[in-house]
Amino acid sequence: MDNYGFHDGNICNMLESRHRPDVNHSLQMHSSLIRRLSQERELEGHQGCVNSIAWNSKGSLLISGSDDTRMNIWNYAGRKLLHSIDTGHSANIFCTKFVPETSDELVVAGAGDAEVRLFNLSRLSGRSPDDNSIAPSALYQCHTRRVKKLAVEVGNPNVVWSASEDGTLRQHDFREGASCPPAGSSHECRNILLDLRSGAKRSLADPPKQTLALRSCDISTSRPHLLLVGGSDAFARLYDRRMLPPLTSCRKRMSPPPCVNYFCPMHLSERGRSSLHLTHVTFSPNGDEVLLSYSGEHVYLMNVNHSGGTAVRYTTGDTSKLMTFAPTLNGLELQPLPSCVFKRQSHSKTNGSSMLEKCRRLVQIAEKSLEEGTCYFYGIEACNEVLDGHGRVIGPTLRHECLCIRAALLLKRKWKNDVHMAIRDCFNARRIDSSSFRALYYMSEALSRLGKHKEALEFSIAAQCSAPGNTEVAVLMEDIRKNLATAEAGKSSKENDGATRSETRNGRALSLSDILYHSEANSEASHDGPGSDREDSDYDEELELDFETSVSGDEGRDVEPNILHGSLNLRIHRKGDSARDSSCTNGSCGSPSSSQNDRTPYQPETVIDMKQRYVGHCNVGTDIKQASFLGQRGDYVASGSDDGRWFIWEKQTGRLIKMLLGDEAVVNCIQCHPFDCVVATSGIDNTIKIWTPSASVPSIVAGGAAGPETSNVLEAMESNQRRLCHNREAILPFELLERFRMHEFTEGTLHPFECAQS
Repeated sequence: MDNYGFHDGNICNMLESRHRPDVNHSLQMHSSLIRRLSQERELEGHQGCVNSIAWNSKGSLLISGSDDTRMNIWNYAGRKLLHSIDTGHSANIFCTKFVPETSDELVVAGAGDAEVRLFNLSRLSGRSPDDNSIAPSALYQCHTRRVKKLAVEVGNPNVVWSASEDGTLRQHDFREGASCPPAGSSHECRNILLDLRSGAKRSLADPPKQTLALRSCDISTSRPHLLLVGGSDAFARLYDRRMLPPLTSCRKRMSPPPCVNYFCPMHLSERGRSSLHLTHVTFSPNGDEVLLSYSGEHVYLMNVNHSGGTAVRYTTGDTSKLMTFAPTLNGLELQPLPSCVFKRQSHSKTNGSSMLEKCRRLVQIAEKSLEEGTCYFYGIEACNEVLDGHGRVIGPTLRHECLCIRAALLLKRKWKNDVHMAIRDCFNARRIDSSSFRALYYMSEALSRLGKHKEALEFSIAAQCSAPGNTEVAVLMEDIRKNLATAEAGKSSKENDGATRSETRNGRALSLSDILYHSEANSEASHDGPGSDREDSDYDEELELDFETSVSGDEGRDVEPNILHGSLNLRIHRKGDSARDSSCTNGSCGSPSSSQNDRTPYQPETVIDMKQRYVGHCNVGTDIKQASFLGQRGDYVASGSDDGRWFIWEKQTGRLIKMLLGDEAVVNCIQCHPFDCVVATSGIDNTIKIWTPSASVPSIVAGGAAGPETSNVLEAMESNQRRLCHNREAILPFELLERFRMHEFTEGTLHPFECAQS
């Protein structure tokens, strides 16, 4: 890949051409530096997984929180441990922050014991290094489930916000009191800023009903009134704090407040999978973009779409329109391109001509990858560079060719959701040339792979009309017709079998075997096939299965191939019941006057679609895995992975720049230094790694202290894709639960237990 003509620049040339200080911070995370990143130091001081790391605003201190319930403060200049605070938390610490404008004396931690604790580091002055036990300056116990993320506002030393799996985001003002009562006490704690206990959506078309277990939140540094949250469904939500209602208590469950924007890739918005959820959401440094990291999925970039923005919006039904053959797109009649468009475009500037020629060479590289059937990944990377890196330079001819090639390469590579990306490319290619044989053919192939055989047949017929003598499309049409007939026969058989099972279940409590039957059927479907979309059944809406794997009690991964550490949570809800929340006490909860209780039909919201996707890592094992922007300009995106590596991509093109070995098991946290080209990472290991551009030779891969350069890049990414395709619904296989097949449960919960795979 290093031999390909990708533009990485030269830092020496930039330094020589500088006439003024680097006011745009373009050198902090230049690609020449990123490709030299290597592990410089390993910070030791924790006795458990390090679940949280964060820099102070000056970059002089680093704070970390761990499963050992200790909060450590590190000195950046000396890479030394300054304080190791016994926080008093009774469960894993998931989030830590420096409180702004407090001379870095106030720090805050949130943990799995549902508590938020504030500490004043000035109380440690004059003490011996071993005496680090201090009482919290403030203790907030109003959450009822794990606190997964904290947020602070730049310039505000008085308030911290906490996001919890109980479905609430709370605002803690230090000026109003040093503590709040535990949940369930008689005193009413009014600090709920967002009540999303009835805010989760199964899909875009469904109204919010169940508890949105919050797992991440962020406040924009450039527009601090904007608040971003993500949790147990596929949709990130953007709120304007100025427009939110007054703070409330937990005694009455409120309807979810209206948000400014929803964010979700279009192909994920109608899946209806209960396991699909967000593990991290964050703003870009300038606040114009957001980054979303999904469990069992990839990392996605979206525009915030301020006034005058260019974000692409969609609503329910737009996905089907994307996959339906029609002579019109967006209201415009599609016509073949005039012949003059396919002529070589002329550019007056030499620079533009040379860039265009470079793009043509990259397209040739991609075409060669397709023809030879090898290096699909690098062919796709070449197309990304052309389409996303130089889209304004190329004309419609080259764009159309590149879109079709990339669609074909995506269908050949077969990574998770590549088929949906191919559909996007075919759609955009048809907007350029409606009679394009390649666009019609690849669209037909993609739809057939998704199990949408009727739609696929329509596109294959159009492709045959475009190229009557083509034998490939004739073979494809025959296969589609066979698949369509098989699907229709299978549907009839399934309907009859479903009616039989419904009769046998009628009049008794649902058994776990009923659930396992449904899980087994779903696990056999391809992740890109028709089984990906939820199918209606007489009990699908009534049941909710939540499989959680963990290390050290709460978060983690499979330590050994035959041992699964963690818990199985089974929740059974009757259809029509609102999801009750454990935070409601003494029967005082009440039901929200939300849209699902209104007689008026629910109107689905418009959602902002993705503009870039980042692939190669695996995010399945933990619910705290971060995706972060690197540098003050945010030109690069990084994410941890379940294989112990962490990945860096170019934000604009999605091109992989660097892959580094950062943990023996899982990398969860990645935090870039505010000013220097330095990155801190942590994960399942009980250490923190500090990465600097200290390698003697730039490369795309780098190992940690454990050894030399990592193995083949493609091998690592393909292994991650295989793990990613076994999503969280399949982590506990059917065989593991066979022993519970005959047990029956009424409404309630099967409490956590440890289990081992046989």
